[in-house]
Amino acid sequence: MLDVFSRPDMTEEEVEKAVQTTIDRSQASLDTAQGVMLNGPIQGGIYRHLRKTSAQGMGCFDFSIHPIGGIVPIMEQHRYKDLVKIMLATIGELPPERPRHMFGCGHPMLFAMLIALGADLFDSAAYALFARDDRLLSPQGTYRIRELKEWPELVPCVVNYTPENVRELGKEERTNLLARYNLEVTLAELSRCKQAVHEGTIWQLAEQRSHQHPALREAFLWLTTRPFPAGLSSDVLDDLILDDRSAARELHPSGGIWEDDWSKIVAMQTPRRKKGERWGGEDTRSRPHILAARKQLQKRWRPRTSGPTDVLILNGKPGPWRQRCDLLVLRLAHAAPDLEVLVQTPLGLIPYSLEDLNPFAQVDGPTWLWKRRLNTLLLREELHRMNLEADRILILDIGQESLLQAASNLLMKHGILEEPIHVDDSQLPQLREALRRRQILDKLVVLSNLTYENAALLVHSCSFVIGGTGRVKNVIDKDGKHILSPRLTDGGLSITDLGAKALQQQRSTVASSSDDKDASSWTGKGLPQLVVEEDAVEFILRGRNVFHGFISSCDPWLKAGQACLLLSKEGNLIGHGISRCDANEATRFKKGIAVRTRSDFSKSFE
Repeated sequence: MLDVFSRPDMTEEEVEKAVQTTIDRSQASLDTAQGVMLNGPIQGGIYRHLRKTSAQGMGCFDFSIHPIGGIVPIMEQHRYKDLVKIMLATIGELPPERPRHMFGCGHPMLFAMLIALGADLFDSAAYALFARDDRLLSPQGTYRIRELKEWPELVPCVVNYTPENVRELGKEERTNLLARYNLEVTLAELSRCKQAVHEGTIWQLAEQRSHQHPALREAFLWLTTRPFPAGLSSDVLDDLILDDRSAARELHPSGGIWEDDWSKIVAMQTPRRKKGERWGGEDTRSRPHILAARKQLQKRWRPRTSGPTDVLILNGKPGPWRQRCDLLVLRLAHAAPDLEVLVQTPLGLIPYSLEDLNPFAQVDGPTWLWKRRLNTLLLREELHRMNLEADRILILDIGQESLLQAASNLLMKHGILEEPIHVDDSQLPQLREALRRRQILDKLVVLSNLTYENAALLVHSCSFVIGGTGRVKNVIDKDGKHILSPRLTDGGLSITDLGAKALQQQRSTVASSSDDKDASSWTGKGLPQLVVEEDAVEFILRGRNVFHGFISSCDPWLKAGQACLLLSKEGNLIGHGISRCDANEATRFKKGIAVRTRSDFSKSFE
């Protein structure tokens, strides 16, 4: 459609008029198109509220694609922080089923960050324009052919040329060759980004690319840091700026107007991955799926006691911790039953009962990462976010020899024990059974969103099948039926068909409307449910996947990569599976697989 372009140098009043004019033209443009697919450009300049107004207004019309417009002048001036702000302000307001198109963005250096923020399509003549100026595009930045002795990226079109050979070509031939070079490099980076999306590592790639330009690094750090509190004086601020990350934090009079937009990015993430988390410096802690995992843990997990309690933090060695610490934890459960035991990981604290939970337990990093000195003030703040009111915080280095003796000395020093830890070996089986039960209980609460009361009812009468390494292999209910299996790959829980029925019985209501935005009311409601159309029921009962377009409703806490229950409109359980979308996408998308079904009720309940 014919939109009104908004430049960065336009006043707020001029941009507002351009936005409104573009919205006013929308219906007439669609009527004139008579069914032809149209773009619905999003304008708004560098003004957050106008970008949101434009996205909300254009999203109300039946456009096929939404280009993010007015960004070329911003990219030309390397104002990448403004580009990121435009993305944050816009993406969350657009209908999720429509592709987001980056108008005029063609530099490979920017692809990873923009894709991580939600961009789907790119178009640009940059590959040709840069070639005319004898410049080469690269994910590492921009190069001039006159300065090169070797190719920064070796692509098919230049395998028979050196940069010196290309410099000797005529202007037209050189421009054509460099344009092809730029295009091949661009396509290679897009392919690299696609693979990163499939692997769940697109934010790691964005971290790497952010180091290629100072302005891009500034934008990335601004994106992944919280602003300083409103009202902070400039003198205090100068004292707090100790590194690049601190310097990138914004001091805004509104005290963090972008936090809701960033929270939407975090909320869309899958908290767990099948692979370990590769350490990439302090940026690692700010990866959205890491933040989502921490938020999920802090919101759902609860300590055994509600009042002040002593806390023992295990530190100094990477996992798996059960091999070194299980006997110690079992003896502590007898000698100091009120003591809460947690493990310090590079990504934050986790309860010992969740010691194998991804991503916390599977960090691939240098040895020193596990031996850093801990700050008790920061620990106390994190414990508070985990709903644990700590009385005394004790830190035990589990890398030392004679771990049991070291723990005894530490606890006696602080008056928690009066004598060394001693537990008769005959009591260990009972203590180990209690620990296993607590592990399954906490996983049901954190991963399946059960309340502790409902999880306890499910686990109370269960027995366990133990594998050769001493881990729980299967969970068996009181009737001898296999309902759950802890996973070794990510510390999660695999659900059997019978287990799905048991979990569904913990629900008192059928799937609620996804319009319920009060996230605080979702905790403890159980696994999310999807209600499917009647036409799909017989296929799902036979283990077929659930496709978009056949979903009637779903719970608002549905997340991609997490287990969910499948129901008919009558409220009958017909299957379970792993969702490939969140609640908003489930009901808005019309094509593709919504849930990978992991059940076959036609065989399980013949």
